[in-house]
Formats: sequence, C-alpha cells, structure tokens
Amino acid sequence: MKRRALTGLLALVAGLLVVPVPAQAAPAAGAQPTPRQVLSPTPYQGWNTYFGLGGAFSEQSVREVADALVSRGLAKAGYDIVWLDGGWQDPEPRTAAGDLQADRTRFPGGLKPLVDYIHSKGLRAGIYTDAGPYIPGKCGLGSGGYYRRDADQFAAWEFDAVKVDFLCGIAANLDPKTVYTEFAQALRNNASGRPIIFNLCNPVTSPDWGNYPEEQQSTYSWTYAPEIAQSWRTYTDVGFVGDIKFKDVLRNYDANARHPEVAGPGRYNDPDYLAPQLGMSDEEFRTQMTLWAVAAAPLVIGSDVRTLSQTSVDILTDADMLAINQDPAAVQAVRVGPAGTTETWVKRLANGDRAVVLLNRGEAPAVLTTKASAVGLSGARFTVRNAWTDQVTESAGTISAAVPAHGAALFRVGPARGLPGVPHLTASLPQVTQVGGDALPAGTAPVLAGGDQARVEVAVRNDGSLPVFTPRVDLAAPDGWTVRPLGPAPKLLAPGGRATVAFAVTLPATAAAGTATLTATTSYDVLGHGRLRQRTASTLVIAPTPPDGDAVLSHHTWISATSGWMSPTVDLSVGGGSPISMLGQVYPTGIGVASPSTVRYYVGDRCSRLTAVVGIDDAVRNVGPEGGTATFQVVGDGRVLYDSGVVTRDAVGHVDVDLTGVRVLDLVVGDAGDGGYNDRADWATLSATC
Repeated sequence: MKRRALTGLLALVAGLLVVPVPAQAAPAAGAQPTPRQVLSPTPYQGWNTYFGLGGAFSEQSVREVADALVSRGLAKAGYDIVWLDGGWQDPEPRTAAGDLQADRTRFPGGLKPLVDYIHSKGLRAGIYTDAGPYIPGKCGLGSGGYYRRDADQFAAWEFDAVKVDFLCGIAANLDPKTVYTEFAQALRNNASGRPIIFNLCNPVTSPDWGNYPEEQQSTYSWTYAPEIAQSWRTYTDVGFVGDIKFKDVLRNYDANARHPEVAGPGRYNDPDYLAPQLGMSDEEFRTQMTLWAVAAAPLVIGSDVRTLSQTSVDILTDADMLAINQDPAAVQAVRVGPAGTTETWVKRLANGDRAVVLLNRGEAPAVLTTKASAVGLSGARFTVRNAWTDQVTESAGTISAAVPAHGAALFRVGPARGLPGVPHLTASLPQVTQVGGDALPAGTAPVLAGGDQARVEVAVRNDGSLPVFTPRVDLAAPDGWTVRPLGPAPKLLAPGGRATVAFAVTLPATAAAGTATLTATTSYDVLGHGRLRQRTASTLVIAPTPPDGDAVLSHHTWISATSGWMSPTVDLSVGGGSPISMLGQVYPTGIGVASPSTVRYYVGDRCSRLTAVVGIDDAVRNVGPEGGTATFQVVGDGRVLYDSGVVTRDAVGHVDVDLTGVRVLDLVVGDAGDGGYNDRADWATLSATC
C-alpha cells in the first residue's frame, strides 16, 4: 500500500505541472495489447431514475422526462443519457427461458419501444443490473450466471449504457474485480457489436455498510476499474431518496479525490449523482456542480427534471462550468495546500489554463485567496473568468473570491495579453463581527435578535495591476433597521491594497424571527472602464423568542438542526419509529439525531442551567453490533461547556452546565472518529432553567 500511495502521489504532482494530455493506461497483465475503444472521451452526461422517480417508474414517466430533457435545454447542454435504474424489472425478472423481462404492467410492450422513443428524441438510453446472482429479498435484479446473455439482451434492445450494481454481489460474498471483469468482457463482446458505456457501481463502503474487506469496497475499485469500465463509483450513495445532504456531497467528493491519477479520457472516477432540490439549498447544489465539474466526473442528474426550478436548470447548463467538466484533457482536480474549512482545488486544462476552485466548507462567509504560482501558472498578469458570473477581470497574481458558507467560487485562469484589463477586485459578503459589543466567534453563523446592535464589515481588496479610485460601500438592510457608517472609505486602492468598511446595524425591537438579508454595493472607478459595481449579500438568522422559566428545550423552537441520517426528531429516536430509550429506560422527552449533528438554540443570555441525559439509543441493538459510538458537546457562544468523550451503547452521560451569559447554544454530536454507521444519539430530558 505504501508503494501504491507513493506512485499515486508522484503521478498527481506530475499531472499538476505537465501540460500534455495523459496517455491511456497500460493494459493489465494478460489482457490483449490492442488499445481499448474510448467510448466517452469526455465525461458522459445524463439523467437517472433512482433519486427522482424511485423504483416504481413507468414507460410514461420516463418518456415525459426524456421530453423534458429536450424541452428544457438539458439535452442540448449534453445531458443525453436517459438511464433506467433498479425497478424496471418484472417481479419475476427472468422468463422461463432465462431472458430478462421488464415489468409487464408498467412496460406492457417491453423496453424496446421505450428505447426507440428515447433514440427518436436524439438521446441515448441506459439500463441497470447487478453483478451478483439474483437473490430474492436481498436485491431486486442480478446478472450473475447470465453475463453474456444479458449483455447480448441489452445490446439487442439497443441500450447505450449500463450501470452494474453490487448489492447482489455483496450478498453473495463475491470478489468485485473478478465478476466485474467478466461482465465487462461480455459487454465488450456482445453479439450485436454495440458500443455500451459501462458504469461500474460498487457502493459498498466501511464503516457505512458495516465491516468489509478492502477488496470488496468501492474505495478499491480504482485499482482495476480503469481497465474495464468508463466510470466507477468511488464511495457509497451520495444520499437517500429525498434526503441528500451537503455534508455527504463533500464526503463523496473527498473519497472521489483520492486517486486522480487514474482518471483520463474515457475513464472517470464517479462520485455519484447530481442532486438539485433533493435536500440542499441552491448555493449548496452550485457547490456540488462546481466540484463535480473540476473532478472530471460524469454529470448525471438525480432529480425529476420535470419539476426542477429554472435556477437549477441554469446551474446544470452553465456553459463555462460545462466547458471545464468537458475539457478534452479529462484531468481531475487536486487540492493545493492543506485540507480544512477552506480549500483550493485546481484542474489543469488542455490549453494550459487552470480551473481554480475556492471552497468554503464552513458555516460563515469568507474571502478566500490563492496565488497563480500555487496553481501552476507563471507570469505577471492573469485573466480570471468567473464561471458562474461570466465576469472577466485581471489579476497580478492573486486570485480571490468572496465565498458564502457552503459555497465555492469557480474560475478559469490563464495568461493575460494586450492592454491591462479590469482589476480583479473582491468585496466580501457583509459579515457580522460583533453583536452587542462582543466579538462573534470566528467561523460561526451569526444570530441576531430584536433590539441587537451589530458591527458589520465589508472587506475590499484589489488584486489587479491597476489602481481603483474612490471606492465606496453602501449597505442596505430591511425596513425598520438602521445602518450607520463607522468611518470613511479610502480614496484609492492601489494594486495589492485592502480596506475594511464597517457599519453599525441596529435591529428594531420588533424584528420577527426568521431570516433577513444585508446587501452591500461596492462601487469604484477604473481608468478607461468607468465606474464599476458589484453586489454581495448575506442572509442572517433572526432568533425566535428565548425560552422562559423551566423549559423542556426539545419543545422549544430551534434555530437550526441537522442529523447525519434523516432529520432530528422530537421525543422520538431518529427516524421516528420508537420512543427515546437508553439502557432499557424510556425517556418521554428529548431529541433523537444521527451523527454528525448540530442543534442550535437561542437562549439570549436569559438561562442559567442546562440538564440532559445523553447516549446511544437502544434502537441500534436491532441493527447490529457495529458502530453505535458518539461524542456529545454543549457549546455556548463558541465555547465548549460540556464534552462527554466517547459514549458507547453501554453507557450514558449526564449533562449539567451553567448557561449564564450564553446567547447561542449548540448541541453537537460527533461520530467518535469511526464514521456514522449505527450512531443513533439521544439528548433525553433536555431542560433549561431560564
């Protein structure tokens, strides 16, 4: 493993610094020396039924989606594979003769008429099976023992792509490399000679699925899949049907990024499907799109495109973003610098430019920067094109962006030529730095309440090669709020210059709970370009009324609540199926979550004490012995007031902390370092004295 890791590191560094397109990988031992046909020179694009339609889709619903792909401009943007996932098969998946058959009610004419319709729309068709044998009760469909027969059937139906799962495979304890290699050979040699894209989809991971040998997991597919498939899944599913979380998008991206050296034209690491409107905000989905684009990942929409908002469609079809994903070099991005809350990722493009991502994983907006030299470029002037805004500026070597929480900036950066361009000026999102004279803990999302006075800052920096004159920042707040500048703006920002403009913002005592927006307009003069403007905005949380008296906190309105799996539940274990119970004792009140989790309350400096019993819910005993460990912390205004250490299913912790002076209370559950498998955690009898 050490030798493999060293080889991967050397390949990664070489890929960052060298411009030529990588050659196809050498054939595996024993393979024929003839070059493999490149079926998808750039990452394929399409749509899949799994997240958007579930398993009960029909010929009619798939036809409607195919129509929508065309009518909404998605097909024109490259999303041209209509992919049937699990569920297309009949309750009796094979005929007496051994042929696969579609559900006879939902596809009365079989699959061929649907494939013909898809093709008539100028689209391609994809289908699903599993590498293992069909095992009723364990998986819905399997091709084990029928690889050649099924490959020939898919080709005869004129499918263009096949996704091959491993649910039956893991149930039968098979070796993925062996069976996937056999299936790949059957697909390549199908009786019709039809080219078929092969998506190798082993989603098995540890500890998410339990404990499995390394060779059976998705994280091992990179060692053999590039020689036999056009793409291979690199981790488990990106989420659950209707419940895709930003943290799991980041988890899948990080796993997908482990082996960029094996990606190239016709072979792609696959972090799973795109998830607009399936649990994430528009900003979070734009970040997923950014990361998948630079990962040279296949772009397969998981949502029902018939119901997507125009904003989602615009994100999916952005031309600059797609050009980066479809770059013919098919190089996968690598991280520059350390991992952390904020990161820089870079993808080398075929013409020598770099796609640069400034990623903010955190809960507060930030101005992120990197250097052109750090992403492999040399020179004194650089053109910076913002893929999402289409703004083109010029930098003298620093690349910066104001990035919201859970956001990402995507730039295409290359050498600048000709006359100096518009300076690359960055104005931060309006940022609350103090509330009532107290500094806000770094990296935390601000919470305000009626009557609060806050200090709000907008930082401005000029990374161009020309000065900007008379910069001005104006801050707009909701009606009834007051905004007062706390000093003059500078008269000039020279190249490399920075300034911070501050405001005192006061909320009316009657400010309603919910969210509010602060919008900063930054304007400035540039010789030869006139007066320019850019707007940045931040969304603030306005707190609900704090608890009063002896409060059952689980019955009080929280500001926000997250759960690693599903959603937090009140007075029930996570999932809502059973009362909160630990070590056989049932608790009538509390909050059930899965790790990792944060539940945030506003207590407004009005409470003196918090008590609770914390631990792992007895429901985990119905799942299995693996996992079921967590950590519990009570955090007040960024300061840890209670830390349980590692809690197993065989113990509970007792919380009794002083809340004096605390405005914002966070109840945090971690996975104890072993992943979130079977981590069903409880905050029982959660009570505050206020």
